[in-house]
Amino acid sequence: MAASDYAVRVMLDAAIRGQAPASSATHVSLHTADPGTTGANEVTGGAPAYARRTITWNAAATRSIDDNVISAAFDVPAGTTVTHFGTWDALSAGNFMVGGALSSTESYGAQGTYTLTDTDISM
Repeated sequence: MAASDYAVRVMLDAAIRGQAPASSATHVSLHTADPGTTGANEVTGGAPAYARRTITWNAAATRSIDDNVISAAFDVPAGTTVTHFGTWDALSAGNFMVGGALSSTESYGAQGTYTLTDTDISM
């Protein structure tokens, strides 16, 4: 899992300087390949159109954090293989925070729905 430079700055400010984070990961996305440190390869298109979903988090414990998601459902266009997730500080545009591989990939021959039921991030 890679973290963007922006996310690392937010974490360092919070942990070292004691400042409240300037931002937090409030949205989650799906990707067709590793999003790297920029949020690359995000799913696009479809009818209904793919869109990021809101996410909330439980308190961090033992070098990890778990979402408090209530099954975020994404519309996924035909011909798409979903392999990774990403986190963002805004619904559209915004700053990419961190991302990682899904526990399993899923391919769509026709328009479908991907339901994200659990997101865990460990460092």
